[in-house]
Amino acid sequence: MKTNRRQFLGGAGALAAAGMIAAPAIAQAKPRVVVIGGGPGGATLAKYVARDSQGAINVTLVEPLKEFVTCFHSNLYLGDFRDFASITHNYSGLAKHGVNVVHEAAASINPETRTVRLASGVALPYDRLVVAPGIDIKFDSVPGYSEKASEIMPHAWKPGPQTQLLKKQLDALEDGATVVMICPPNPYRCPPGPYERISMMAHVLKRKGHTKSKIIALDPKANFSKQALFVEGWERHYPGMVEWQDPKMHGGIKGVDPSTMTVKTDLGEYKAQLVNVIPAQMAGKIARDAGLANETGFCPIKPESMQSAKDPNIYVLGDATIAGDMPKSAFSANSQAKVAAMVIRGELTKSPTFPARYTNTCWSLIETDDTVKVGGRYEAKDGKITAVETFVSKTGEDAELRKQTQAENMGWYQGIIADIFA
Repeated sequence: MKTNRRQFLGGAGALAAAGMIAAPAIAQAKPRVVVIGGGPGGATLAKYVARDSQGAINVTLVEPLKEFVTCFHSNLYLGDFRDFASITHNYSGLAKHGVNVVHEAAASINPETRTVRLASGVALPYDRLVVAPGIDIKFDSVPGYSEKASEIMPHAWKPGPQTQLLKKQLDALEDGATVVMICPPNPYRCPPGPYERISMMAHVLKRKGHTKSKIIALDPKANFSKQALFVEGWERHYPGMVEWQDPKMHGGIKGVDPSTMTVKTDLGEYKAQLVNVIPAQMAGKIARDAGLANETGFCPIKPESMQSAKDPNIYVLGDATIAGDMPKSAFSANSQAKVAAMVIRGELTKSPTFPARYTNTCWSLIETDDTVKVGGRYEAKDGKITAVETFVSKTGEDAELRKQTQAENMGWYQGIIADIFA
């Protein structure tokens, strides 16, 4: 008697159900999602995939740090509007959504075997991988700068000890001090924004009664986001304290010397009591090592999903990406994570998906109750994430509106932290 394919499969299924033979592993195991990086992108995605799949997907978040210090609002810590504890958060809330948090570093990715190898040597298999490693600093983009030099001239562009070091140096300044900031070239992580940071430094010096101190910002860019708003704010609140120089004014940044606390440009040399060097940036090492980045140092993605342009089983989020018109902000990463979570859940559980919609707002505090913002809505158009609506605060706004904008800023922080970690 011949057994056709349908009869065989039906019989095999019945035997497997009875426990007499092993069913294929794919039929037994839950789909596996591994997420590298526990920031606004990675932690949000891990939470949303685990929660919204209702346990149908096994989600593992790989993050070496047990506490996450936010870059966003770190400038407010610098300016004494927040304490350090208020920008420090843990991952305990993710467990209730079914996320398995592994506090180890990811050492490598093998796209062929679909595994992530941890620093301990353990291999984590995945069906979908999400890479959200943030940025690495290009120390050599500023001559004379290095990781060792950052212990004297902090960048504070990665949160934690660097942020605390910059705060300690700022608080120790005496009247008459010179602060030099080397602003970053585009593209850069923001927040923390360099121009909000300048404002918070000026706020601290003004509050301490400084009348002779100066902040000199040496910028490789000819202009920057919300420039008119910041210049208006500096002139109003900190007259004579802030000096911003574009390349035409300084002629080019030639390097730094931590041993003498000097910064050299084509047209002059500055000796300072505090130097904040913010170099060029690139995607985190794990993404670059896996071949997910291109010649820019950042990772191209498909705008409709945040799927890597290099590997269909990998998604990349946040600061590490080339995200079209979206800035490298926590709000952006959180928004991107929700789109990717929906797509991944749809792929692995056959649940419905919808066209990608992204949003972002970036607030900047200039002085107490004087906050401005910029943002927009974005869609996948013309092969990239494209702004379809934008907004920005206006110069000359009344004080009450600026105060409301700051209240909105603080409310957003509370809301996004709950959205990521709770």
